[in-house]
Amino acid sequence: MLRTLTLLRAAAFAAVLTALPTAHAKNDAPPIRIGEINSYKAIPAFLDPYKKGWQLALEQVNARGGVLGRPLQVIWRDDNGNPGDSVRAAQELLTREKVELLFGGFLSHTGLALTDFAKQRKVFFLAAEPLTDKITWQDGNRYTYRLRPSTWMHVAALAPKALALRKKRWALVYPNYEYGQSAVATFKAMMTSFQPDIEFVAEQAVPLGKVDAGAVVQALADARPDAIFNVLFAADLTRFVREGNTRGLFENRSVVSVLTGEPEYLEPLGADAPAGWIVTGYPWYAIDTPAHQAFLEAYRKRYDETPKVGSIVGYASLMSLAAGIERAGGADTEKLVEAFSGLAVDTPFGPITYRPLDHQSTMGVYVGTTAVQDGRGVMTDFSYIDGSRLQPPDQTVRQLRPAH
Repeated sequence: MLRTLTLLRAAAFAAVLTALPTAHAKNDAPPIRIGEINSYKAIPAFLDPYKKGWQLALEQVNARGGVLGRPLQVIWRDDNGNPGDSVRAAQELLTREKVELLFGGFLSHTGLALTDFAKQRKVFFLAAEPLTDKITWQDGNRYTYRLRPSTWMHVAALAPKALALRKKRWALVYPNYEYGQSAVATFKAMMTSFQPDIEFVAEQAVPLGKVDAGAVVQALADARPDAIFNVLFAADLTRFVREGNTRGLFENRSVVSVLTGEPEYLEPLGADAPAGWIVTGYPWYAIDTPAHQAFLEAYRKRYDETPKVGSIVGYASLMSLAAGIERAGGADTEKLVEAFSGLAVDTPFGPITYRPLDHQSTMGVYVGTTAVQDGRGVMTDFSYIDGSRLQPPDQTVRQLRPAH
């Protein structure tokens, strides 16, 4: 029975995406104005597809009549990857543009700035992408929810695979800001708790976007680790992989890596993509669920290109807002906050729920192994882990998250 309901739900989601709606929002109905803030200039590989994702969702929602008979309107701003600019943009969107709610964020420090802004101004904020655990735990608040799986969830998805390697000497490399620091701390804690004899023999914390790949690779090689845990992404990852290939760092050495299987980071490497790494990512080319196939078809038809993780995040963010506004009966902040508690949303990855406990969605993580096929990097032997399975015990969350 459960399988039947799941299939029916996926088929219904596919029908929504592929049908040509005839309903339209009333021409005289005022739009629901939504503010969006992100680091478009700083992280274009992720955020260009992200914008296309939420724009596709916006077009679909408005084509079928909007929400509550009103069209949605998104007014976006670039924060230059700077927390201060994020807050200034949020302030301007509220006061000048008269938006009723906010979403967005990519980098952890800009996401935390917007989380605090939401708390201080009592405005609803959906953190789309920032991974830091603090958004839903230590700095969590009533007005902030998060869509993307957290740092903890990504590391929890990889830790069993890392433990199964039974490697004793590990090296760590990560961007030296909140996300990287948190990922490494979580990895250390998880690995040590199940493998007490583990040793961390090298640790390279590099400035975000400014990795000195030669020096980093040499330092790691000098430590002679059995395995490497990598948290670098974007251009830093590309430089690290190419330098590591040149110097033989990855030969006969296991690598476990967060985000590396995401096409926005794997595709630029081409034939230089690493093989045999255990990674989180998004194998869009091999996911055959009805919900994902419908999204893939709609996205390719609209943009004549293949989706990235950013595409999924942008799309699911806007669809979550539409579902929340529908459930709340409008965009009133307090009603929207209540509506998101336990909100169920259908996404290209399948159904998700926003947890009442910590405002984290249950969007899951794909884990697999990298390979090079036809001159490009891909994920193989992958599986999807539902986000509900990647959470610490509720009591732990309650201890981490302040009362609100």
